[in-house]
Amino acid sequence: MRKLFFLLLLFFMQMTFFPQSNGIEKLKTDSVQSTKVDSLAVRVDNSLTKVVKVTSKENSLELNPPSILDIISFGKIIWSIIFVIVGFYIIRLITKVLELFAERSISYRITLKGIVPIIRISGWIIIIYILIAGIFKPPVSTVIAVTASIGIAIGFAAQDILKNIFGGVMILFDRPFQVGDKIQVGDYYGEVIKIGLRSTRVVTPDDSTVTIPNGEIMNKSVSNTNFGEPYCQVVAEIYLPINIDTNKVREIATEAAQVSKYIFLNKPITVLFFNEVKEERVYLKMRLKAYVMDIRFEFNFKSDMTEIVMRELLSQKIISPDDFNKIN
Repeated sequence: MRKLFFLLLLFFMQMTFFPQSNGIEKLKTDSVQSTKVDSLAVRVDNSLTKVVKVTSKENSLELNPPSILDIISFGKIIWSIIFVIVGFYIIRLITKVLELFAERSISYRITLKGIVPIIRISGWIIIIYILIAGIFKPPVSTVIAVTASIGIAIGFAAQDILKNIFGGVMILFDRPFQVGDKIQVGDYYGEVIKIGLRSTRVVTPDDSTVTIPNGEIMNKSVSNTNFGEPYCQVVAEIYLPINIDTNKVREIATEAAQVSKYIFLNKPITVLFFNEVKEERVYLKMRLKAYVMDIRFEFNFKSDMTEIVMRELLSQKIISPDDFNKIN
């Protein structure tokens, strides 16, 4: 009986106390897990805060460019001066050598002189790139800000200069003429000796140098006499009496052009006659058209043909001095 009573007591105690202790242990376990989750959340929150702080710091570095004193230093200024001076003399040496070879060759003179402005502009672009990207190395944000500021300032203050620079770039790419060509722009005719970003220089037959803004050239018609070739057509005009023998005059004029030392024989010689009224009288105007071997002798060739034709016409008595007195 005692044993049975003891067993019943143990069973009652197990049913009474053991489930309660399991619930307490379960609460303790849930409490520990909850604490771990809260700790992990705090750690994740701290990590995200640090990432946000670092990101905001990096963004602040990108948006705020460094001071100009951090970009420019005494050493960089010295190296910049050295590169500019050395680049200037290198460009000058190359252009002088090309011009020297160009003057010694009639066939390649126009081509070599046409390369000179391209080398000059390309050389300065390379020097500026070396100064910016190789020596100063400013941040992209600084370059954009400075470029925008300069562009706005130039856009308002130097519209004519920008128009001329744009015209110079278009001349170099479109190439309506090049250095060494004989062109007519408005009232000016002569040989192109320099094509710059702002203006083009032309030497007239009177040996006067005319500087024409590129913007003005872009807005006008340009007549090119030789278009890159060393030769060009020359026209000599002579007034003659209306009753002259045109066949004989054509023969004399053709021979006069052929015997000239400036003639370019690979091109045809043409003699044309036109009626023209001058001082209420009708005359024949002869136009002798031939090609000169070098455009620099254009006017020498014109004078030479005129002299030879007039001398032959007078010597063969096809015309007389009285005929010219009547014309004049």
